[in-house]
Amino acid sequence: MSKSGGYVYILSNKKNGVLYIGSTSDLIGRIYEHKNKIIPNSFSAKYNLEKLVYFEWHDTLKDMVLRERQMKEWHRKWKIHAIESMNPDWEDLYNNLLIDNGYSPGKD
Repeated sequence: MSKSGGYVYILSNKKNGVLYIGSTSDLIGRIYEHKNKIIPNSFSAKYNLEKLVYFEWHDTLKDMVLRERQMKEWHRKWKIHAIESMNPDWEDLYNNLLIDNGYSPGKD
């Protein structure tokens, strides 16, 4: 993955569950941290937000940050629409992300 830009992503615990929006230049690493509760008292750890249900790439870090701020202001309905337009079954996209980047899921 290129480091010149970054990703905005949404995590959830289940379909139509609690949502968390974040951004990072290292999506695989950041989602790994969420899944393994590296920051134990974080919002995502508290609500067991381990499913990567949405992500989008931005060519610059500035665009990434602007988009994250924008999406955090959205109504919940808009966030759900974005998720379901990319991932209608609310599947965890993490394993496919690993495979697409040459990793083997389930092997740390």
